[in-house]
Amino acid sequence: MSDKARTSNPAFRDPADEGFATKVALLLLSLAFLIFFLFLPLLSVFVEAFREGWGAYYEALAEPDAAAAIRLTLLVAAIAVPLNLVFGLCASWAIAKFEFKGKAFLITLIDLPFSISPVISGLVYVLLFGSGSLLGPLLKSWGIEILFAVPGIVLATVFVTFPFVARELIPLMQDQGSGDEEAALSLGASGWQTFRFVTLPNIKWGLLYGVLLCNARAMGEFGAVSVVSGRIRGLTNTMPLHVEILYNEYNMVAAFAVASLLALLALVTLALKTLLELRFGAGNAGGRH
Repeated sequence: MSDKARTSNPAFRDPADEGFATKVALLLLSLAFLIFFLFLPLLSVFVEAFREGWGAYYEALAEPDAAAAIRLTLLVAAIAVPLNLVFGLCASWAIAKFEFKGKAFLITLIDLPFSISPVISGLVYVLLFGSGSLLGPLLKSWGIEILFAVPGIVLATVFVTFPFVARELIPLMQDQGSGDEEAALSLGASGWQTFRFVTLPNIKWGLLYGVLLCNARAMGEFGAVSVVSGRIRGLTNTMPLHVEILYNEYNMVAAFAVASLLALLALVTLALKTLLELRFGAGNAGGRH
């Protein structure tokens, strides 16, 4: 039914015409939900973190094990995010621009980490590289440690985060089509020139958006990393794992101090995500007009 037909139909009711009381009730309900389930828990983290002052807060973050957890978290994110960036670009390009057998199956594989528990993905690597596997002892004989070391943490993090960039780019590139690339190729541009000067500018905001989501998940991942890390203090503990250890030891100030740093990183990511949504939305609107 067209917009004109709907508006001329007496039975049609525009949702925007709801009464003032309904709008206020929905707004208050949304605000109450955000306050009780988001704002207050977040506020309590910072209140607990600074309960004993700035000195205790700084000492909790500067403590060697905490500093090692922070460095490891940033290192893992710095490795996993670029890998997923490359994978996301390649997968989305192949799916959006080409037709081939097994395309639907490839999309299903990309969505796999969304449908299984992160703990299960960690156990998969234990089965692949554990002491009872074929690969584990072989790699260990070559001096390569996967489990209970940085490589295992990186692999687990890559697995749980690799859909984010691809799933952000696939619908965007499908919506844009391949007309611009075909025009560039017909004018004599090479494949690399077409990608650099045509495809990449068209998807840059969606790409940055996917990278932000991937980075946020990489820094906050707990389940998969907890299985493969061994939780060795000062060596294989990421920030989420370190928070759990401190909390179980009833070291509340230190636990909430590290948790507040994770929350700050999440808030920065959220702010950048919002800016990208505004810029990306404005760009789409401009493109449609």
